[in-house]
Amino acid sequence: MTLHAVYREGRDATLPCLVWLHGFLGCQREWEAVSENFIDWPQLRIDLPGHGKSADITVNDFHQVDQLLRKTLLSYNILKYWLIGYSLGGRVAMVHACQGDNPGLCGLVVEGGHPGLEDENARLERQTNDHLWGQRLCNEPLKEVLNDWYQQAVFQSLNDPQRAALVMLRSQNNGASLAAMLEATSLGKQPDLRAALKQLPLPFYYLCGERDEKFRTVANSLGQAPHLITAAGHNAHRENPAAFSACLLNLLRKPGEETP
Repeated sequence: MTLHAVYREGRDATLPCLVWLHGFLGCQREWEAVSENFIDWPQLRIDLPGHGKSADITVNDFHQVDQLLRKTLLSYNILKYWLIGYSLGGRVAMVHACQGDNPGLCGLVVEGGHPGLEDENARLERQTNDHLWGQRLCNEPLKEVLNDWYQQAVFQSLNDPQRAALVMLRSQNNGASLAAMLEATSLGKQPDLRAALKQLPLPFYYLCGERDEKFRTVANSLGQAPHLITAAGHNAHRENPAAFSACLLNLLRKPGEETP
């Protein structure tokens, strides 16, 4: 079994493939506008389990997500690649990078993704919280749940029209499929990856919106000075795709040698 994905050839076949991983509630189309700025690179936009055209695929944990990711890359004969992940997609990308046995991985870009909770009590609390959200996704009208979801502190930079647009867009999803993925990949079940990330033998960049105070702090806990996207909050690539693309292009063109 593989994940649904959309592949696009690049103008330079010698460049590594850019593999785009969306966040919770999203799908591969989330990256469409941004990916238009990277036509030199081969690209693969993936629907994660429970989302988009992978909605019927269920997993139990991060290991199973990673196995599906690996099989999907192999099915497209992708031998050299960068992983670029937002939020949940960033967590999937970090887990993949830290698992090892990925000789084709050329670099890692994470936008607003959490490396894992350091405290066991915090992990248990998060699992409980995600279970409650999962119950709501299964049992209540999706639009009502999403209205509450986007009131969370991490989305405080959104205005009311932006929230309404996201609720309308995400209402296309299946609540039960989302719930299954949310609980399987709960931050409470994710290992703390900080130590492993600091030892990665490849370029690793952390991007976040300048208004995203929570994930600016998270980036600092990794020993990273985050690359800040102006006029953006948590979902920086959606809120300011031009600035996000410019930053990412700079990083990809000279990995390890980017300007501050």
